[in-house]
Amino acid sequence: MTVPTADLRQKFAKTFGGAAGKIHVVRAPGRVNLIGEHTDYNDGYVLPMAIEPEIRFVCRTRDDGKIRLASTAFEGEITEFSTSGKIERAGGKEPSWTNYPRGIVAELIDAGIPLPGMDCLIDNTLPVGGGLSSSAALLVGTGRCLLALAGLDMDAQRLALLAQKAEHEYALAPVGIMDQTIVASGKPGHAMLLDCRDLTKTFVPLDANELRVVIVNSMVKHELSGSEYGERRGQCEEAVRFFQQASPQAKALRDVTMQQVDAAKGKLSDIVFRRARHVVSEIARTTRYAAMLGNRNYEDAGQLMVQSHNSLRDDYEVSIEELDFLQVEAMKVKGVYGSRMTGGGFGGCIVALTQPRAVEPLTQHLNQVYPAMFGKQPNVFASAAAAGASVIE
Repeated sequence: MTVPTADLRQKFAKTFGGAAGKIHVVRAPGRVNLIGEHTDYNDGYVLPMAIEPEIRFVCRTRDDGKIRLASTAFEGEITEFSTSGKIERAGGKEPSWTNYPRGIVAELIDAGIPLPGMDCLIDNTLPVGGGLSSSAALLVGTGRCLLALAGLDMDAQRLALLAQKAEHEYALAPVGIMDQTIVASGKPGHAMLLDCRDLTKTFVPLDANELRVVIVNSMVKHELSGSEYGERRGQCEEAVRFFQQASPQAKALRDVTMQQVDAAKGKLSDIVFRRARHVVSEIARTTRYAAMLGNRNYEDAGQLMVQSHNSLRDDYEVSIEELDFLQVEAMKVKGVYGSRMTGGGFGGCIVALTQPRAVEPLTQHLNQVYPAMFGKQPNVFASAAAAGASVIE
């Protein structure tokens, strides 16, 4: 639940004092990916939407070049660093989450943006490690704060690219461009079909009278900077090098067909073959899914979600027992068109496409069977497609 803005302003004054200076309030949404997993760094397609849970920022200009950060999750703790000189990654007892703000500050400075100092209080309603992109929301939202305080604007895609670079260099997570792009550029009532090669966007309407998107957090945290993620990127790159022997023009798995993948069975190692099979089939599923949503063919779209989950479980091996259980159980509820794990994997959430009348039965069912199996309560919620990050005050 988002804290009312007036309450956040009071917490900001309590944390940083009542000094003079204009205060801005910024919001940055999380995101859920409906389909298209581990395709972004393979130059493929993804279909995310911005969601209603978000991060709120209350910020005020400082004239001494210092950045001071506080979070409502860690009351009384303030982290401070300067915009002059090289901005270092968090070290010692400094909280690791501040690497995200540090990174976007550094990238904006490197881009030639004249930044003021800033006091900033952060309030997060997104589950950290839930696969709903709290990291991209923190990056893009901090960027919007700094730009607002500087009296500047920036193209949403440029800000997304700077946020991606910051996550690579400061959070040390080799992420693709999907998360930052949807957080920066989301459109209310729409999912976004994003071409991760040229960053063109096609917005796909989600009719709230016919559809709900339900997100179920397994309460198992995931960590994208883990070795598994880097291993899979490396395996995809190995597959590309193999296909380039016959097709030198292939730059990524985006350029490979399923026929080529099938023909490579026995020539690639089994693990690299399966990684390639997931990515190439997932790219095709994503564009078909977008077309089916546009044509209101929800039943077939839902089946593609199930196929996506099975591929992520078996070929890409990024699912876990809890996500598999939630996915199977969701499909038992009448009115659920499709469900799949969403996000990088190794924890996090599933997403389900449902009829509006199915939300309550789905919630009740999962709240009953999941604790009985795993001894913990899932967090189940429905979300409309939200707008991208913005200054709201």
